[in-house]
Amino acid sequence: MVITVSSDIFKLAKVFTISRGSRTEAKVLTVRILKDGIMGWGECVPYSRYNETLDSVERQIKGLSMGINRVSLLDELPAGAARNAVDCALWDLEAKSKNKRVWEILNLKIPMPQITAYTLSLGTPENMYNQSIENNYRPLLKIKLGGGEEDIARIEQVRLGAPNSRIIVDANEGWSLELYRELAPVLLRLGVEMVEQPFPSHQDDALLEIERVLPVCADESCHDRGSLENLRGKYDIVNIKLDKTGGLTEALELRSAAQKAGYKIMVGCMVGSSLAMAPATLIAQGVDFTDLDGPLLLAEDRKNPLKYNENGVYPPEKELWG
Repeated sequence: MVITVSSDIFKLAKVFTISRGSRTEAKVLTVRILKDGIMGWGECVPYSRYNETLDSVERQIKGLSMGINRVSLLDELPAGAARNAVDCALWDLEAKSKNKRVWEILNLKIPMPQITAYTLSLGTPENMYNQSIENNYRPLLKIKLGGGEEDIARIEQVRLGAPNSRIIVDANEGWSLELYRELAPVLLRLGVEMVEQPFPSHQDDALLEIERVLPVCADESCHDRGSLENLRGKYDIVNIKLDKTGGLTEALELRSAAQKAGYKIMVGCMVGSSLAMAPATLIAQGVDFTDLDGPLLLAEDRKNPLKYNENGVYPPEKELWG
């Protein structure tokens, strides 16, 4: 078995802004695992919010034992980007070796297209109105908010521009308790269905003190199954991202455990290529919210990219992954 790591850069179609900053490109790592003449691959997006860089994640991957498998990988690497790319590459390798699709190996139903959110970048109210006009044909919009006094104006302008779209919002840890109390009734009136991670993860005990009139989704506060205990009483929904869980293997377990605990499920993504989204389409089957729009934000993508249309995001063709 030979494991190689390469870095790839995908230009974004437009500048993408959240409360933590802006970017014009997606920087990812691609892992390839070659065994017996067969190559499996996976992608991860190192995220500085979790103290990950391209270099640090690459070092983690290159330090793995020879002959790694999905079981031993859980012990060798923590949940995060490095484990995600390797885990997904191992799934792809097994599928190709057995000439089966990953969902067949897992005894899952054939995956179907899922309606996905499309993310509007953080901007001025006028800018976000223009974005909503351009995308008001989409059934589900995800709105990035910044925690400032313009957030109400932003969401009002988006609703004005997209009167028929479902809306969810993402605060990216940018709100205070007082701001939630101020914004929640307004957002409900405008038809917003939930907010992702309004408070910093280390301050989310504040959610125990309030009536969550607007449902709250854990993103930065939820990584793997070990996160669930600390979410009790605070959140209504958990956002499963492969770069947080450390791959498809743990993501499947997290989804099952979270559903048993009574949480609704969102399946999200970092800004990456179709290769990063492909395994997540299996997790997204039948969940409450799907947010796998990464490739839609890119100006360029992998060969054999995921298909998107009015029915949503489709599972990958075997030429891409799995």
